[in-house]
Formats: sequence, C-alpha cells, structure tokens
Amino acid sequence: QVQLVESGGGLVQAGGSLRLSCAASGRTFSPYRMGWFRQAPGKEREFVGRITWSGGDTLYVDSVKGRFTISRDNAKNTVYLQMNSLKPEDTAVYYCAAKVNSRSGYDYWGQGTQVTVSS
Repeated sequence: QVQLVESGGGLVQAGGSLRLSCAASGRTFSPYRMGWFRQAPGKEREFVGRITWSGGDTLYVDSVKGRFTISRDNAKNTVYLQMNSLKPEDTAVYYCAAKVNSRSGYDYWGQGTQVTVSS
C-alpha cells in the first residue's frame, strides 16, 4: 500500500508563491506518473499537471502553464508543485496522485492541502 501526504498549502496574496510537496511512503515506490489535481468549492476536481517518474516529462493544464512547475526527487519519493504568480482562481484543495502503470488510472491519492489566494 502507498500513502501520499501533501503539505505546503496555506494562505497567500495574489501574485505570491507556494510550493506544495507530496511525500510517498509504503511499499517500494516507483510509479509510472505522478499528478497534481485541484478542486475548488462547488466545482469538479480538475487536472493541474503531471510528471513521469523516470524521465521527468511534464504536462500542464493551460491555465497554469508558465506559472506552475512540477518536479520530483526520486531519492526522497517526493513530488513538488511550485506555484508562482498565484491568482484568486487558483484557490482550491490540491491533491497529488500516483499512477502505477501506463494502463491504470491514478491508483493512489493524498488527502489534499488547502491553497487560498487572496485578492
């Protein structure tokens, strides 16, 4: 079993930055891909971006391109979401998730961390 724990959320003013972390623990951790998602109040959960665990290839939703960066530290079993130039519309609970292989959906999810951006 894999456990994912997010941290780093908080309250920040518009234009500010936050870095979220997602630490994995449990059995030997070597996922195919790690993703970040978010869910704002009253809205469906949306994809933010993802990174492949081996090659580090990234992909982002258009609304965060150029502002958010996903990275990983394989030795620490940790993935990061660096968020710059934050906007009030980025306010949401942010979740990380792990995809075990290319054929599966996201198999493991963290509990989420709240990010609030004030205007």
